[in-house]
Amino acid sequence: QVQLVESGGGSVQAGGSLRLSCKASEYTGRRNLAGWFRQAPGKRREAVAVISIGGNTWYADPVKGRFTISQDDATTTVYLQMNALKPEDTAMYYCAQADVGRSGAWSTEALYNYWGQGTQVTVSS
Repeated sequence: QVQLVESGGGSVQAGGSLRLSCKASEYTGRRNLAGWFRQAPGKRREAVAVISIGGNTWYADPVKGRFTISQDDATTTVYLQMNALKPEDTAMYYCAQADVGRSGAWSTEALYNYWGQGTQVTVSS
């Protein structure tokens, strides 16, 4: 069972930056996608950014041009660089991984079979 551990969350002022990391406990060779999701209080969890094992990326419209998803060469750690943060970015951020053989839109939660515990990001105005 792959364990995902997020880090890097915190509190920043609007306009600031944070870099989230998601470390996988092992490389299984089955990973297809890695994604970042977020959930604000009272709202549904939503996809933020996704990266494929080959390096293709997808971003939600609200974060395009501000957030960048990347992965290390071993593809066991995925990063989310968040710049120009806004108060509406405040949420619990979760990383997730999807194994090969699972089909669906990259932004769909059900596609992902491993989830981290989350890291809180708070942006003040």
